[in-house]
Amino acid sequence: QVQLVESGGGLVQAGGSLRLSCAASGIISTIKVMGWYRQAPGKQRELVAGITSSGSTNYADSLKGRFTVSRDNAKNTVYLQMNSLKVEDTAVYYCYVLYLGTTYWGQGTQVIVSS
Repeated sequence: QVQLVESGGGLVQAGGSLRLSCAASGIISTIKVMGWYRQAPGKQRELVAGITSSGSTNYADSLKGRFTVSRDNAKNTVYLQMNSLKVEDTAVYYCYVLYLGTTYWGQGTQVIVSS
């Protein structure tokens, strides 16, 4: 059974940085895609960033330059480095993996950016 455990969320002041981590367990072969979505209060869940097993990345246009997604294939872990955080980045951040044709989700980690 695939399980995702996220960590690294919290409260930060605007302009600060946070690094989220998401470790996948129950994995016996390569994860095709790993990444992050987020959902702000009253808004739909939106893509933040994704990364393939070969290292190709995609980002939400509005986040390019501030957020960086990376992964450690040996640890089945995906990271999200968030810099120059803005109040509007406040959201619950969910990691996901696309593994053997199925998308799995983490439980979400709260990020609150204060002004």
